[in-house]
Amino acid sequence: MAHFSMNSQMNSRVDEEASSDSDHRHKRRKMNQNVKQTAAASSASPAAKPNSFAANMMAKMGYVEGQGLGATGRGRLAPVETQVRPTGAGLGAVREKTKQAKEEEKREAAFRGEILEDSEEEEKKRRKELRKKRMSAVGGAASTPAKPKTKYRTAAEIEADAEGLQVPNVLKSIIDATGTETKLLTSTAGLMTTHNQMVSGETEAVKIARKARREVEAFVDEWNTVSEQRKFCELEESQYVQEMDELDEDSRGLKKVIEAIQDLQSIVAEDWGIPNDATLWGKVTKKLECLENDYVGKLDTMTLQEVAVAAIHPLFKTAMHDWRPLEGPVSVTPYLLRFSQLLGIQPASYGTDLVTQSDPQIYSSRLSKSTTPYETMLYTLFLPPLRSAITNDWDPNNPSLLLSLIQIWSPILPAFILTGLTHNLIPTRLITLLATWKSSKQPSSKHPQPQPHSYIFPWLPYLPPDQLSTSSPTGLFATLKEKLKSLFQSYPLTSGPPSTLTSLFPILPHSFLKEMLNRHLLPRLATHLSHNFLIDPSDQVLTPFTAVLAWTTPSWSFPTATTAHLMQAEFFPKWHHVLYLWLTNSPNNQEISEWFQWWKEQFPEPLRDHEIMAKEWTKGLETINLALDLGPENVAAKLPPPEAGPVRPLPSQSAPSSSKRTGATAKATTVNDEPITFRSVVESWCADNSLLFIPLREADPATGYPLFRITASASGKGGVVAYLKGDVVWGRDAAGKKGGAPVAFKPVGLGEGLLERAEGR
Repeated sequence: MAHFSMNSQMNSRVDEEASSDSDHRHKRRKMNQNVKQTAAASSASPAAKPNSFAANMMAKMGYVEGQGLGATGRGRLAPVETQVRPTGAGLGAVREKTKQAKEEEKREAAFRGEILEDSEEEEKKRRKELRKKRMSAVGGAASTPAKPKTKYRTAAEIEADAEGLQVPNVLKSIIDATGTETKLLTSTAGLMTTHNQMVSGETEAVKIARKARREVEAFVDEWNTVSEQRKFCELEESQYVQEMDELDEDSRGLKKVIEAIQDLQSIVAEDWGIPNDATLWGKVTKKLECLENDYVGKLDTMTLQEVAVAAIHPLFKTAMHDWRPLEGPVSVTPYLLRFSQLLGIQPASYGTDLVTQSDPQIYSSRLSKSTTPYETMLYTLFLPPLRSAITNDWDPNNPSLLLSLIQIWSPILPAFILTGLTHNLIPTRLITLLATWKSSKQPSSKHPQPQPHSYIFPWLPYLPPDQLSTSSPTGLFATLKEKLKSLFQSYPLTSGPPSTLTSLFPILPHSFLKEMLNRHLLPRLATHLSHNFLIDPSDQVLTPFTAVLAWTTPSWSFPTATTAHLMQAEFFPKWHHVLYLWLTNSPNNQEISEWFQWWKEQFPEPLRDHEIMAKEWTKGLETINLALDLGPENVAAKLPPPEAGPVRPLPSQSAPSSSKRTGATAKATTVNDEPITFRSVVESWCADNSLLFIPLREADPATGYPLFRITASASGKGGVVAYLKGDVVWGRDAAGKKGGAPVAFKPVGLGEGLLERAEGR
C-alpha cells in the first residue's frame, strides 16, 4: 500500500513537471507568434490619417505624400523599420537588415549615380537560382559521362597501316573477333571454334585472345618504328653518296688546279728575267683566264683568289719597284681587268665622270674582318709609292697626270684605297695650296700666283660632299670661303674685280656668293662712294664712280636693284645737292640740261632704267622745272633744298619684306652685324702677307692719329711706322727727319711697295 502510494506520488510529480514543461513551451510559442505579428504590423504600417496632427504638421513643412523626405525629395519614403530578435537570440540569428532598408539604400545610391552591390547572402542566392536555371535547361543533374567504347582494328587495317607487314592467319581470327558471337580458343595452335551459347564470366581463351591482340599491336608499333628508321637510313645513305660524288668532283678539280699552278710556276720559271715583261704578263694572264672560265661558280670554295694573287705577285712587285706614278701609269691594268672576277675585285663605280657625292656604292663594299689577298697586295705595293708621290712630288697646279692615273686605276682599285686618295690625300694638298693664295694681292707678272679655279675645278667630280660644303667648318670650300672674305675686305677697289671671281662663279653656290657680297663687299663700295667720290661739274673725276660700277656690273655680282639702292644712298644725295647749288647761283640752263643728260649716260642701261633710278631722275627734273617756274629772282630764296638721302648703312636686300619704314627717321636694317673697318682690312692684308701689325701706344704729334708698325720681323722691329686716316695708310718717310723738320708721312697703298718696306728690301 505504501509502495503504491509512493508510486502514485512519483507519478503525480512527473505529471506536474510534464505539465509545467508543456506550459513553458506554449508560452514561448505564443511569444514568438506575437513577435511575428508585431513585425508584420510594423512592416505594413498604415499611412497617417489625412487630418491628423502629424499629417498637418508634415504638410506645413512641405512634405508631399508618396515622395521622400527633404527639400529635394531624396529622403526616406517610409519610417525606419525595426527587426525584433527572439528572446535569448544573439546577433546573426535573424537578418539584421529588412527588405525595406535594403530598398532605401539602393534608392539613395541611385540618386547619387552609384550602383549598390548585393550583399554576400543575396549573391549566394542569385548564384543558386542561376544554377537551378542551368540545371533545368540541361534536363536534370549532370550525369556521369559514359566510358568510350574501345575500338579494335581488324587484321586488314593493321596490314594497311604497317607497310610490308603480314599478319599470320592464326592471329587473324583472334584479331577479327569483334562480332556478336564469342569465339574460343580450343588449342594452343590458335584454332578457333564457335559456340552459340554465351559463356558467363571470362575464360582462359578470352585472356589468351586479349594478350595476343596486345602483342600484335605492340609488334605493329615496333614495325612502324623500324620502317621509319629504315627510310631515314636510306635518305642518309643517298646524302652520303651525293657528298662522295661532290668530293670526287672537287678532288678532280683540285688536281686540275694543281696542274694549272704547276704550269704557272713553269711559265714564271722559264720566262723570268726576260726584258719584255708584257710577254710574261700575257702568258700568266691567259692561264688565269682559263682557270677563271673553268671554275666560274667555285672561285670562293676553291680558294683560287689566293692562287691568282700568288701567281702575279712577283710580276706586280717588279712593276711597282721602279714605278714613278707622276711620270706615267703602269701598263698592268689591262691584264688585271681580264681576270678581275678571279681576283675578287669589287671596285666603286668610278668612271670617267666620277660623282662621289651621289655614289652610295663607295661605302657599300663587302664587309669583312680583313682584306682580301688582292687588296693586301695593292695596299702594300701600289699605295705607298702613290702616296709618297702625291705628298711630296705632285704639283696641284698640274692635275692632268694624277687625274689620268686615277681614271685608269679606278676600275680595279678597292673602294677604301680610292676613298683614301680622293677624300684625304688630294684634298689635303689642294687645301695647302689654297692657303698660300694671297687673295687680297693684285696679280703681278713678276710674281704670278696660281688662281684657285685652275686646280679646284678639275677635282670637283672626285671630292666628297664635306669638302664642297660652305657650311662645314673644315674642308676645301671652308678655306676658300675665308680667302674670298679676305678678298672682298681688302682687295683694292680701284683695280676692279679680279678674274678669279669670274672663274670661281660656276662652282660656288649662288646663295653663298650672295651672302659674301652683301656682308663684305657692299659696305666697302658704299664707303668708297661716300668718302672718295665728289661731284664737280667744272672738273669731274669719275675714277671712284667707275671703280664701283666695275664691281657691280659682272654677272656674278649684285642684282640691279641692289646697285640702284647703293646709288640712291651714296650717289644721288650728292648729285641733288650739286644741282640745287647750281640752280640757286646764276645757272646756265643749257649747261644744266647737258650735265643732266651726261650723267644719265654714265650708267648702264639696265641700271639707268630701273624704277629706283627713274624716281631719282624724275626728282631732279622736278627740281629743275620748279627753279624755272620761280624765275631767277625767286629761285635762291624759294627753291627748297633737297631732302636727305636714305639712312646709312644701306638696307639689306635679304631683309623680310614685311618690315616697314615710317618717315625719314626710320632705322634701316644693317647689311652685316659686324661693321667692317679699314683697320681690320689692313690687319687681314698683313696676315695674308705674313706681316705683323703692332700698335705703338703713341700718336703722331701733327695729326694726333695713333701709330702702328708694319714689319716682317718676329722681334717687332724695323718695317714701316704708319697711321690710318680714312681708307688710306700714311707711312713715315724713309728719309726721316731733315734738318730738324718734323717727320713726314706719305700715303702708301696696300701693295708691293708697302710689302717691300715692311720686309726691309
